[in-house]
Amino acid sequence: MKSLARRLANCHSIEDLRQAARKRLPRMVFEFVDGGSDDEQTLKWNRESFSHYQLHPKVLADVSQVDTSTTVLGQRISTPIILAPTGAARLIDNQGELAIARAAQEAGTIYATPSMGTRSIEEVAKATDAPLWFQIYVWRDRSLLREYIELCRAHGYSALCLTVDVPVFGNRERDHRNGMIIPPKLKMGSLFNAAMRPGWWCQFLMSERVTLANIVGRPGVDHKTNLLSKFINSQFDPSVTWRDVEWMLGEWNGPFVIKGIMRPDDAIKAADLGVQAIIVSNHGGRQLDGTPATIDVLAQIVDAVGDRTEVILDSGIRRGSDIVKSLALGARACMIGRPYLYGLGTGGQRGVERAIELLNTEISRDMALLGCRTLNELDRSLVVPKYHLNN
Repeated sequence: MKSLARRLANCHSIEDLRQAARKRLPRMVFEFVDGGSDDEQTLKWNRESFSHYQLHPKVLADVSQVDTSTTVLGQRISTPIILAPTGAARLIDNQGELAIARAAQEAGTIYATPSMGTRSIEEVAKATDAPLWFQIYVWRDRSLLREYIELCRAHGYSALCLTVDVPVFGNRERDHRNGMIIPPKLKMGSLFNAAMRPGWWCQFLMSERVTLANIVGRPGVDHKTNLLSKFINSQFDPSVTWRDVEWMLGEWNGPFVIKGIMRPDDAIKAADLGVQAIIVSNHGGRQLDGTPATIDVLAQIVDAVGDRTEVILDSGIRRGSDIVKSLALGARACMIGRPYLYGLGTGGQRGVERAIELLNTEISRDMALLGCRTLNELDRSLVVPKYHLNN
């Protein structure tokens, strides 16, 4: 425990957690977390584009008390950081989604649990008192969707979060090279690399088999890699339209979020249907490569929907200042994925807590330096496109 505490104390940024996770995780697992699709252009732009916006502080404001709390879908949370749905978390730490959910509770925030999770809807709900969303796709098998919806309702999930940018899987070449599938298929090179990480290797060998807990057990599906992969691929439906969203809204009949919006016209369609929140996201650069950075389309989407739906920004966040800029441009909150996964890989639940702590500390400090006491005081006067100030 002392070594874990020391390891986390030596991490002073998300990049520090990333480097620590790189050392502790096998290459195939780290690159599953770290990588993007095709040439990884969008992955790169998501990060770079935050630097295109400069902070423009006010001075001589009383910032002796700074409050980072906010509300999302009427739920009060202590930080504007929401934990995004990320699949296969038990490949990183054997507690997987349970560790993430418990960390969300400690931080006083929301966790969106994934359909492709390695812990089930029921297990996650029993592990935490954090407010939970459930991330879902429009599967071909509508009975499976109805089953998920009923389980979420029975176990107190507060919102359904539909991901709409995966009609087919993106081309993640790092995963192809590493044999990264669920359950993992260790090639000789990957096997040797994993064995060189004894902490992860022992945990992996001594834990129950990693699989997709919400899918295995369905008729015709078992732990065998080929059958599981075949079932998942068969369920993604490229024919999905806004009519399917309308159907799901009616089935759930509760707070509903759409993740994967990148255009104002799509945001307007979502608002017209009564969607309560949209997440501006390009899937962290893991789907269509070549899409804009989310920060670059945020303001026009906020302007398009006004106050008809809440807007959340996802993808590329590594600093509290990234979140501050997003909120100033109109986002209600931000989602993080890789930052907390780096923490999970570095130190399990405590590593996830450390990732949230680092970001929230940066948010609080940046707010004080900007002259803002509450998140409501963040507005566009505080964020200026870099080229504007330099001209």
